[in-house]
Amino acid sequence: MKRMMTLLLAGSLLLAAATAFAADAKRLTMATGGTSGVYYPLGGAISQVLSTKSGGAFAVTPQATGASGENMRLTHLGDVDIAILQNDVADAAFKGLAPYKQELNNVRAIARLYPEYLHVVATQESKVTKLSDFKGKKVSVGARGSGNEVNCRQFFEFYGLDYKKIEPIFLPYGETADQFKDRALDGFVFTIGTPNPAIQDITTAQKVTFVPMDGEEADKIVKAFPYMVKDAIPANTYADQPKPIPTLSVQAMLVVNKNMSDDEAYLITKTLFENIGDVAKAHNKGAEISLEHAADGVTIPFHPGAARYLKEKGIIK
Repeated sequence: MKRMMTLLLAGSLLLAAATAFAADAKRLTMATGGTSGVYYPLGGAISQVLSTKSGGAFAVTPQATGASGENMRLTHLGDVDIAILQNDVADAAFKGLAPYKQELNNVRAIARLYPEYLHVVATQESKVTKLSDFKGKKVSVGARGSGNEVNCRQFFEFYGLDYKKIEPIFLPYGETADQFKDRALDGFVFTIGTPNPAIQDITTAQKVTFVPMDGEEADKIVKAFPYMVKDAIPANTYADQPKPIPTLSVQAMLVVNKNMSDDEAYLITKTLFENIGDVAKAHNKGAEISLEHAADGVTIPFHPGAARYLKEKGIIK
């Protein structure tokens, strides 16, 4: 009886300690993206890893948002602690370049995550085969102020387009896919990782035209925006897509507010890269995240805590 009481007491103490440990966890919010995009499920996977593999240091809650543009503002204002966003959006917003009217410079980098490809898709009925053919057409450019929409503003002009020459439709990915399938749109632009579930769904239901971004115009865009890279969506990423599609890519990256403590930012970086396998099990994009490429395309300052970890690993000097 005495032994049983001792075991019960020990068990209750362990439970109390575990409860207190969980209660002591720093509660953080991670801004992700729309529920039909990549950021939301990937952010959930990263949040889970940070919550379960940080030794009880963090309890991270993912939050659906309008993606990159909104995430940059939320992080700058301190309304969220962590966010996923595009490197080009981070660069422009940090410097206060168009379309941003002020510098959103309270944001610091943790690491680059993976490449995001510009997908330009048109209905076959629209007869669009090149970007300039979109003149006079209804084109979804993404949620207003998102990184997706910023990209459209950046590259349209190189193809003789602007919002006066097309009918811009400002929709997130899920609503874009629905309207495209209903033939309410002639085309759309997604800046997103592959494979994208919404595009997979579209291409299994109907034939589409993937519009290439290459040639002289692509060269000029890369020269004007060095964080963009000439790239290609791999063959057979989507149904009835036997060949690679020439396009451009930017990089998804993880950022935090600059006021996060150095120790917290260090632990976030360490926990992420030492548990990438767990992220990959939860979402296939995790397999594209690597310590070796953690600094690729990052043009805003690293958080000192993240920089400490990356220096220890020889990634940055």
